[in-house]
Amino acid sequence: QVQLVESGGGSVKTGDSLRLSCTAPAHAFSMYTMGWFRQAPGKEREFVACLSWSGGTTYYGDSMKGRSIISRDNAKNTVSLQMSSLKPEDTAVYYCAASLQISSSTPRDYTSWGQGTQVTVSA
Repeated sequence: QVQLVESGGGSVKTGDSLRLSCTAPAHAFSMYTMGWFRQAPGKEREFVACLSWSGGTTYYGDSMKGRSIISRDNAKNTVSLQMSSLKPEDTAVYYCAASLQISSSTPRDYTSWGQGTQVTVSA
């Protein structure tokens, strides 16, 4: 397992953009596929996007497909999620996670999780 730390959450309005970031220890970051999930109150954790360690494989969930871009900078040990055209239904706690799978939308394939960052979108 690796320690992951998210940042960049906040309160925005419908249509705004927001960029989330997640950092991990340098010694492990380049080994892992990095993913983003979200969880709204009373709902199950939902896959948003993931990106393989090389950056060659990306996979987006339906929830934010076309409105989000996942990227990583292995030199800075950071993975980012750029979100645009945000809607109130995007309100959730967003989690960064690490997996040894090349690509997965399944939470159980991720062995390390950050503490989460709150994103609130108001009308």
